Amino acid sequence: METPANIDASGKLASLEEWLADRGRVAVAFSGGVDSSFLLAKAVEVLGAANVLAVTARSVLAPAFELQRAEWFCEDHGARQLLVDVDPLADDDVRGNGPDRCYHCKRDIFALAMQAAKAEGFDVLADGTNLDDTGDYRPGAKALAELEVQSPLRGASMTKGDIRELSRAMGLSVWDAPSCACLATRVAYGTPLRPDVLKRIDEAEDYLRKLDFDPVRVRVHGDVARIEVGRTQIARLADPATRLEVTARMKQLGFVYVCVDLEGFRSGSMNETMEGGSDA
Repeated sequence: METPANIDASGKLASLEEWLADRGRVAVAFSGGVDSSFLLAKAVEVLGAANVLAVTARSVLAPAFELQRAEWFCEDHGARQLLVDVDPLADDDVRGNGPDRCYHCKRDIFALAMQAAKAEGFDVLADGTNLDDTGDYRPGAKALAELEVQSPLRGASMTKGDIRELSRAMGLSVWDAPSCACLATRVAYGTPLRPDVLKRIDEAEDYLRKLDFDPVRVRVHGDVARIEVGRTQIARLADPATRLEVTARMKQLGFVYVCVDLEGFRSGSMNETMEGGSDA
């Protein structure tokens, strides 16, 4: 399936629907984000719930709120969800957090996801990679190609904008949700990943979301928490009362120093010291 990128969203949708219909049964690597949610909902619509399986990896790298959102989405859309518990930090190459961490992590997680899907009678595993992802620094894409994970959204030349537009038309609650990414992207390359630090990051970001900061990232540099929020939200975060409250909570979580990134949220800020595109 290869759809010209200049075809409108409806033409791309027809291409995706044709791909799904040709497969008959599909397992979706489901994180709960915009892309995989759209793919899952469309698969259920085209194939019926009995012929679709949502496979969700549960690990210390997955934000807790995203796992909860994924569960709710499956319940709302009648999709069967299979939770696969994984321990990516058992892999030295993942725990060491080098620039190729994502390759090793994706390979470990998707290999287990494929194994679990096949045990349930699903030979095809599809993910939510879209056309915009091809320009980013994503070493994990190599692992997906090696494992023959299918990326039908990219095959239909769907961009993130197309997916949001189509998701909104379908009435999907996540159509405008900010992009999320695994918690490892908050830690500088070369700094070994530790479960306690990842948990601290997850709790810090969850706290900030409850204050209505979204998108948000808490990047970790040793004892320093570098907070990224949307540029229009920086002034609110710097408001004296909010600043004191946030600082107190970050220190309670174990950070010694707390700072606000004046450039605001941007995907891949941890990659700015290396050549290539973006992690999230």
